[in-house]
Amino acid sequence: MQAFLEFVVRELVDDPASVSITPVERGGLTVYEIRVAQPDAGKIIGRRGGTIQAIRSVLQVGAAKAGRRCTVDLVEDE
Repeated sequence: MQAFLEFVVRELVDDPASVSITPVERGGLTVYEIRVAQPDAGKIIGRRGGTIQAIRSVLQVGAAKAGRRCTVDLVEDE
């Protein structure tokens, strides 16, 4: 799952070297925390959140086939 997520996110942003994805376990749910450069955050979110929602949907389907649960959060560092 993480490799797929890294591939998709790195292809969307202008600065792929700044992409960092950290899996965090929370009560049987894996939350993938995405960190990108500040100018690239909008590209991950997309218009009205469409891009991040599509990424979540595809990731959840893949995880369900593997018998796991996961989601994605975009973490904005200050």
